[in-house]
Amino acid sequence: MKKIVLTLGIIAAFSGMAYADGNAFTPLNFNDTEYGNTVKSNSNVISTEEATGNGNIQNAIQQLDNAQIDIRNELLNVKTKYADVDAQYKLIKTERATLKKQVRAVEKRIKELDKAKEKIRKNML
Repeated sequence: MKKIVLTLGIIAAFSGMAYADGNAFTPLNFNDTEYGNTVKSNSNVISTEEATGNGNIQNAIQQLDNAQIDIRNELLNVKTKYADVDAQYKLIKTERATLKKQVRAVEKRIKELDKAKEKIRKNML
């Protein structure tokens, strides 16, 4: 009895695998009048916008674009400020160099006057 049940179970298992798709033969129905025409849309198919969340993706892309525009505007502001500071730095640097030359020239004149005074004192004695 066990062998018969086991045998029938094995046969049932293998026969189910042979007809897994439900039908051994599915006829193909070709209609020549519809051949080459557009494929009929299935109303059960979920739209790609709902399936992939394109609304959320487009919103995220728009937010990234807005953030990028804000950052570029900030970059322009920083570059402008940098250019102003750089121009001031160059101006101060040239002014500093000019003043340094003037200080050296004045110190040189003072030394020359001191030397001249010493010469005059030596000549008086």
